[in-house]
Amino acid sequence: MRPPTTVQTDGGATADDAEKRVIVNPESGSSDHLSTVRRLADERGYSVRETAEAGHAADLAREAAADGVSVLGACGGDGTLKEVIEGLVAAEALDDVRLGVLPAGTANIVATDLGIEGIEHGFAMLDEGEVRALDLGLADDEPFVKSCVAGLTADASAATTSDVKERFGPLAFVITGVQQAATFDPLDLTIDAVADGETWSWSGEALCVLVGNSRRFTNRIGQANVEDGLFDVTVIEEMPQSDRVTEAIAQQLLGRDTEHVDRLFARRLQIVGRDRSIDFSLDGEISTHHELDLQVRPGALSMAVGPEYEPDPTQ
Repeated sequence: MRPPTTVQTDGGATADDAEKRVIVNPESGSSDHLSTVRRLADERGYSVRETAEAGHAADLAREAAADGVSVLGACGGDGTLKEVIEGLVAAEALDDVRLGVLPAGTANIVATDLGIEGIEHGFAMLDEGEVRALDLGLADDEPFVKSCVAGLTADASAATTSDVKERFGPLAFVITGVQQAATFDPLDLTIDAVADGETWSWSGEALCVLVGNSRRFTNRIGQANVEDGLFDVTVIEEMPQSDRVTEAIAQQLLGRDTEHVDRLFARRLQIVGRDRSIDFSLDGEISTHHELDLQVRPGALSMAVGPEYEPDPTQ
């Protein structure tokens, strides 16, 4: 049974009296948004800090926390937002900061889920919109918002180029995954999970493991609720080579359950590679682990959302 949703609402509140700042990645997306961000920031009383290299957004977020910033915008793609959250976690400042996304990346998956329709809309919602308490995932203490995935899906995430994303949108990862399936070596692993005091264990060979924290975490197959305090975990077992494309289409494009899929909800889980280390994709960033512990930090993020935001993936 899922716990009740934890929600913080602050609709209509303004942030005029708060120290406000925007961290902007000028290279995100089409790289033409910086002048717009600076103009809107000036109109709304925000200071602006630009990133200069990978990982810099995390440093700037720690700096913002040290400076007493209480309203912080992350302008860029999903990777920029992830870095900002990493910095706030490192500074132990999540409880002190209202966070908003100002989408300027290629995909902007998180912004879409939050109902943020563009940079100007993101500013407006950060200042005047509703604030919700969203769950945060931790993988060996590394934070993630969307997902932690391993196996074929992680490999496809790493191999999918920006050009393919621009051409095919949400289908890009499916296309790349099908292309790579013929040569993929399945994962030999063990999974132990806990939810509401009950344990679940699985061992064997898998094409991929998908641990989702929020909806659409891997296109159609991922529909987690980012306010329920639980991960949505899907294990796609190894299957005959001839079945792989059919399964990929059924799961990713049509959203159908199939016989090779196990699904559960978990508050905490451990994934162990039995014969080798495993590449995990944390919100699109690849890291390698022989053993990975994952847990949910319920309601840790105070995020500004748009009026179209809906945490329940069935809606």
